[in-house]
Amino acid sequence: MFNKRFLVCAFALLAAGACAQGPGLQTGQTHANIELLDADRLPVPSGFDTSDATRPYLIGPFDRLKIDVFGVPELANAEIQADASGRISVPLAGEIEAAGKSPGEVAAVIEDRLRRYIRQPEVAVNLLETVSQVVTVDGEVRKPGLYPVLGQMTLMRAVARAEGLSEMAQPTDVVIFRSVEGQKYAALYDLRAIRRGVYEDPEVFANDVVVVGHSAKRQLFKDTLALVPALLSPLIYLVR
Repeated sequence: MFNKRFLVCAFALLAAGACAQGPGLQTGQTHANIELLDADRLPVPSGFDTSDATRPYLIGPFDRLKIDVFGVPELANAEIQADASGRISVPLAGEIEAAGKSPGEVAAVIEDRLRRYIRQPEVAVNLLETVSQVVTVDGEVRKPGLYPVLGQMTLMRAVARAEGLSEMAQPTDVVIFRSVEGQKYAALYDLRAIRRGVYEDPEVFANDVVVVGHSAKRQLFKDTLALVPALLSPLIYLVR
């Protein structure tokens, strides 16, 4: 992967018109409250297991679940919504702390409690709707909005969930905004480079904001973009 300082300086030499406008922002320098970092990817938010690409979804407040107890018609296809604290109430099983647990873990709790009434209960818990772990996709996409983060989601998948790019979209100008331990970061990506395999499709996490195309926030990056006509690596920024 290219070093950021090398990348910016190399394109500065090639882009004569841009050079006439000034040296631009280079690694470690701060301008307009942003600093270009010598990094290839955004930091991962705390609380997520990045070593497991198939990490389970963790239930949160107001999530809607479907609970099936096989062989018990009264407890088949039951739709239950978690309350503000992430608790659910299941017939016979009582109140359960679902927040922070995966659907499989909740199913195991229900099975354990139902053993008082049912021999060898089999329970399935599936997510119907989530409002607690979402990514925002905005800008020039066909359907901007909030989308649930289920399992591992990448930038390309997030854009696809928003039904793809609009006719006015700029695939070279896609930004992910992220907060990690109180610090704000931003990363600029080129979807065309990702499709060609120039660099990997980055993972997105709950509370990330993806902006496709032109936006007021994107103007933060104009000093670097003036020198970089094509992204051979993501550009990672610290936003102050």
